Order: sequence, then C-alpha cells, then structure tokens
Amino acid sequence: MSSDQIGTGLPVEGIAPDRAQWLNPLLFAAAILATVGFFWDGIQSLFVAWLRPEYSHGYIIPFIALFIALKRLPESSSALIRGQGVGLTAIIVGLVAGTFGKLSGIPDISTYGLLLAIAGLAIGTWGLSKALKLWPAWVYLAFMLPLPNFIYWPLSIKLQFLSSEIGVWMIKAIGVPVFLDGNIIDLGTYQLQVAEACSGLRYLFPLMSFGFLFSVLYRGPVWHKALIFLASIPITILMNSVRIAVIGFLVNMYGIAQAEGFLHFFEGWVVFGVCIALLFLLAIILQRFTRNPQSITQVLDLDTDGLLAKTSRFTKATAPATVKLALGATVLAAAIGAVALTPKKVIPDRQNLDSYPMQLGDWQGERSYLEWDIERVLGADDYLMAEYSKGQDDLPINLLVSYYKSQNEGSGIHSPEVCIPGGGWEVSKWEQSTVTLKNAQSFPVNRAIIQKGHNRQLVYYWFEQRGRKLTNDYVAKGYTVYDSIATGRSDGALVRVVTPMLPKETVDGAGQRLAGFLELAMPGLPAFVPN
Repeated sequence: MSSDQIGTGLPVEGIAPDRAQWLNPLLFAAAILATVGFFWDGIQSLFVAWLRPEYSHGYIIPFIALFIALKRLPESSSALIRGQGVGLTAIIVGLVAGTFGKLSGIPDISTYGLLLAIAGLAIGTWGLSKALKLWPAWVYLAFMLPLPNFIYWPLSIKLQFLSSEIGVWMIKAIGVPVFLDGNIIDLGTYQLQVAEACSGLRYLFPLMSFGFLFSVLYRGPVWHKALIFLASIPITILMNSVRIAVIGFLVNMYGIAQAEGFLHFFEGWVVFGVCIALLFLLAIILQRFTRNPQSITQVLDLDTDGLLAKTSRFTKATAPATVKLALGATVLAAAIGAVALTPKKVIPDRQNLDSYPMQLGDWQGERSYLEWDIERVLGADDYLMAEYSKGQDDLPINLLVSYYKSQNEGSGIHSPEVCIPGGGWEVSKWEQSTVTLKNAQSFPVNRAIIQKGHNRQLVYYWFEQRGRKLTNDYVAKGYTVYDSIATGRSDGALVRVVTPMLPKETVDGAGQRLAGFLELAMPGLPAFVPN
C-alpha cells in the first residue's frame, strides 16, 4: 500500500487486511452504538415528537437520508483522508451539546448534538471534501427535528391567520356570505374556528421535506432545485386555504358535521396528496425548460443500481483513527453521563391554583375555565382564570395564571402576543412598562392596548420565573436553562391581567386600576408560583 493511502477509510481494493476483517466492522458498529447510547435521551424525545401529526413524517427521514447518502457516497476512497481533525472537533462539539442537553434536561439540545456527531463521523471516515458531498443527507436529517416552541407557536398562529384570510376570500368568491373575526370564520348559522390543527404546519413540515427530497433528486440546474424546494411553502399555504374554503362551503351547505370526523381527516390527506402532485408537476414543467428534457419517469433520480454494493463496502472498511478516537470519546462520555450527568429535577412544593382566593380586599372573583382545545394548546400543568370586580358599576379585571412544572421537555409558556390576535383583537405595539405598588415594590411588565370594534382593553403580562419577573421570552428561556443546570428547577408561570377601558379613559387611569388590584393579588402568589 502506498503512502498516500495511509489512514484511508476504504482501501483501493475495498478489502481490509485479513486480521482486521472482523475488527473494523466491529469498531464502526461500536462507534454507532456508543453514539446512539449517549444521545438516547434526544432520540427518545424525537419518538415523542413524531407522535404529533406535524412531525409524524419523522420516522421515515433517517431511511431517506441514508438513501440520499448512499447515492452520493464516493465510489473511490483511494485518496488520503484529510480533515479528520475537523471531524473529531465536530464529534467533540456534539458530545458537549449532548452533555449540556443532559444537564439542562432539554433533550432537544441533545438532538442537535447528535447531528453534529453524525457529521463528524462522516468527515472522519471519508475526509472533509468527500463528506461535504453528503451534505444533502445530513441537512435532510434536520427535517426530523421538532421546532422549538418559541418558533412553533408564532409560526402556527401566523399561518392560521394567513390561511383563514385566503380561505375566507375563496368562500366569498363562490358567493357564500362569510365574516372573519380573528381565526373565527362566521358563516351566520355556524362558526368555524381555524384551530392550531388547521394552521397548515402538519402539511408544511412534511411537504418541505418532500420538496427538499425532490430538489436533491431532480435532474436539472441548481436554480430549478431551489425553486422546487421553496415552492413547497406557498403550495402548502394555498392548498390549506383551499381545504378551509371547502370545509366552510360544505358546512354552509350541509351542516357542521362536515367539519368533523372522518371527512375532515380524509380532506386533509387529499390536500397533502395534491400538494405532492403539484410539486412533481412543477418539476415536470421546469424540466421542459432544460436543454435535454427528461421523460416523466426520469425527472427524479430514483436509480438504485449500485446502492447494495456501496452498503457492503462498510463491512470491508478500515476504521480510520477518527472513528477509533470518536468511539473512545463517546464511550467515555456515555460512562461519565450515566454516573454524573443525571439532571436534577426539583419540583417545589406549592398550592394548587384551585385554592387561590376569590376574595381580594374589595375585589370579588368568579372562576372560569378554558375550552378544551384552548386548554390543550395552553399546555399548563395548573392554571387559574378568574374575573374580579368590586360591583356592577365598576370595571372588572381578568386574571390568568398558567403554571408549568417544567419548561424543558416540550412544554413551555405561550406568550399572549401570539394568542390574543386569535380572538380578533387588534393589538397596539407591545412595550415594556414598570408597575409600582404602594409598598414600593416595582417590576417590569409587557403592556399593550387591544381593541375590537369600539371595545378597548389594557393588558399587562410577565413571566414569573423562580423569583424573577421577566418580560422577554428569550431571556426567560435562558434563565430556565441556567436554573435547570444550577438548581434543577425549570418551573415557572405566565401572569396576565386585563381590564376594559372606558371610551375616554387614559392608559394611566386603567393602569392605576390594575396596579391597585395587583397590590392585593401579588403577596399571596408565591404560595402558588414558588420563588
């Protein structure tokens, strides 16, 4: 063997020395098993996320990514492997991310580390230049990851509004009288709520993955590929709006049963199938503008010849130094993790919000409860919603406290900035203000005036985070990660108060009413939301 073949993951002949025929495949398998073992908490979180409709396509992503990788795997490995240091660095960074995910109790961070470790193993095995050819397979794995909640919910709400507006425009275009109030479609006799399930995300995520797959397999110029992938977004929004319009039309004609049960489910699958067909049709149309147009069956490169041979090369591979180092580092990290990286989980003692007092000085409260679908979206472990008033002639104050035992494992606080517009309210600019109570206590709040028709309301909200009162979602999440590691706590709550405003009432006047109420409400809150 010549000197330029030293360190090669796959020799020219493709056959490892006799004495290593069983050892090298074993090392590769051990490296993979050690990686899976170390990142198992993140992998488990993926299984949980894939139970949700919008991520249910996640199960097939690793297999399709493997198919893409095999198609792009270099045929020859005779060149000296370069970039093993880069590969080992990626693996170490991935292990650090996995460690951070374990300590903070946030498994999503572990999944990001897993992708880095996979990239590092690829670079260490084939070298940087050849591993870069596998980038579509690595990027495709990102489609199996759930979005963080602080991205998911704003995106979901925006898609609900956009799909609702387009859907209502379509309903009007076919002559059906309809009115849109937030995400409520008012047909007169019936009202339809465009809920989170109808936002289009359960189509958008899988269809974007198909769009990316089509762009990778498409036989044509790069700009065609980019257009196919990007087209998956407007196609999803348009077809989801068509679905909403069809449901609205059927409900108007035949009753509310058309929006429920099997028909609703069936319409969803039909829409998704049409979306895929439109993507493929776009690929066919674009192919007509190439110099040598392919036939319909050849538009996408689905050729599987030689894939089995490439797979068999793994059993004859010579494990490079990076794989051996990665195996050692991963096994060591897994051993340390099993002993020392078990995250602390501290759930403080507290009273249930059911026992929060309904009498606060002169304020008398009346408890109420959210509708089931809204309560499910809220996702709180405990919540209080009550309206307090001093009498019939006084303006009331609505108090909402939503408490979460943990804000790490897929649950978290939903900002009112995302939810309030769904009720049809127009929201002025959110701004930070300071509430000062008579006992000289002051704390920051987010403040806005919301309006629907002639009705105005003043809204305050903030995040109660283990003794801190915060107004920024990202700062609150940062403290949650820090406290998870430092103290084992990730509990917290959202506190929101709302009061109507008289036609000529100023913000300061309504603010004084809220401040007076909070002077009575705040002292007892730590018993229900621990500091």
